[in-house]
Amino acid sequence: MASKRSQTIYDPTGGSGSLILKGADEAPNGLTIYMQEKDNTTAGLARMNMILHNQPTAEIWNDNTLTNPYFKEKDGSLKTFDFGVSNPPFSDKAWRNGMHPEQDPYNRFEDGIPPNKNGDYAFLLHLLRSLKSTGKGAIILPHGVLFRGGSEGEIRRNLVLKGVIKGIIGLPPNLFYGTGIPACIVVLDKEYADSRTGIFMIDASKGFMKDGNKNRLRHRDIHKIVDAFVHEEEISRFSRMVPVAEIEANDFNLNIPRYIDATDPEDLQDIDAHLHGGIPEADVAALEQYWEVCPGLKKSLFSDAGRPGYYQLTVGPDEVKQVISENPDFTRYIGSIEGRFDEWKKRVSPLLTGITADTHLKTLIHTISEDLLDSFSGFQLIDPYDLYPHLMDYWTETMQDDAFLVAGDGWSACVEGKPSLDLLLPGLVISQFFSEEQEKISDMEAERDEF
Repeated sequence: MASKRSQTIYDPTGGSGSLILKGADEAPNGLTIYMQEKDNTTAGLARMNMILHNQPTAEIWNDNTLTNPYFKEKDGSLKTFDFGVSNPPFSDKAWRNGMHPEQDPYNRFEDGIPPNKNGDYAFLLHLLRSLKSTGKGAIILPHGVLFRGGSEGEIRRNLVLKGVIKGIIGLPPNLFYGTGIPACIVVLDKEYADSRTGIFMIDASKGFMKDGNKNRLRHRDIHKIVDAFVHEEEISRFSRMVPVAEIEANDFNLNIPRYIDATDPEDLQDIDAHLHGGIPEADVAALEQYWEVCPGLKKSLFSDAGRPGYYQLTVGPDEVKQVISENPDFTRYIGSIEGRFDEWKKRVSPLLTGITADTHLKTLIHTISEDLLDSFSGFQLIDPYDLYPHLMDYWTETMQDDAFLVAGDGWSACVEGKPSLDLLLPGLVISQFFSEEQEKISDMEAERDEF
């Protein structure tokens, strides 16, 4: 039987276990899983999930976490964990059923008692109490917890002053099944809470893609959120460190739009240009980042329109693309991109051709993808997060299966003495090495069909 890891992760509202499994999977050396779920059928699914994902030591208990928490110390206090995650039911109106928070034996509500008909903070306070003195947690809650008043406002004030809220991440709407409202992730961290002087906020509400009738975070969206949060990188209209003093001045309201303006710049219309023609100087100046890369291109495309503040095109609209592609500065720039990409390919090719049964594929793709991001970090006009999903999507859809085949069966895998075609598809071999023969066969088949 597999041994338990020393570090632990806990989910008080575990559902079928997918969230805590993803959390445990991120730890390099694994984590011991503890989970409680009140629905009997869902708890059974979670136990099956643990076995399927090679987590046989996971402890799962079927009961209501708020009224009857199962994981306790010998003295009756709540057991504490290194990490915690939770995606509780939003705005649970029956959270007090079977319990009296005013007389809670586990001291979960020292910072305040949530309102009777809204249990969001009840789950947050339970998770917070279940963390060790250096514990870290993340809980998904509706945006209302950031600005609602009354007893929730008092709880929020106490938590901010204690410094246990490390960050808040605003997510896009319609992301979770069962609700279309936008949610946020409240990141808790007890370590260094006494010296914390700000809360790092991220407005990630604009980064998503449509997936059927729901929205979905892309690889690039997740990576950008994680990078910004880990490095506390302040990005215009996306993230910033908000001082506690500023939060206090706003009466401890944590609504993200108060601190980050994520609205798109207004599209200004030049009425004079619409009436008399010409290209406004401001519109050309807005492309300054392109003129920095291709200094001579601006003169090749624009000339004085004959009145102050306006340009005109020096070439026809159909010729713009050709003028750009033939510009020496542009040609050099494209060459530098291709050179940077070729350097990346040379570095990662040995990693791919060196796949063995001992290769940890998750580590492999992480190394390759991070190298790609680093290669184009700071490169003018290139957003590395635009490149990242191309690699990750290809890995997910195609390359991952091939890598598992190679790792499992080796490069020279044979089936009954013949090369395996699971990895090397016949169509690929034919197109690469027998294209002329295939064309002749196609012509002969066409002639046959005519007869």
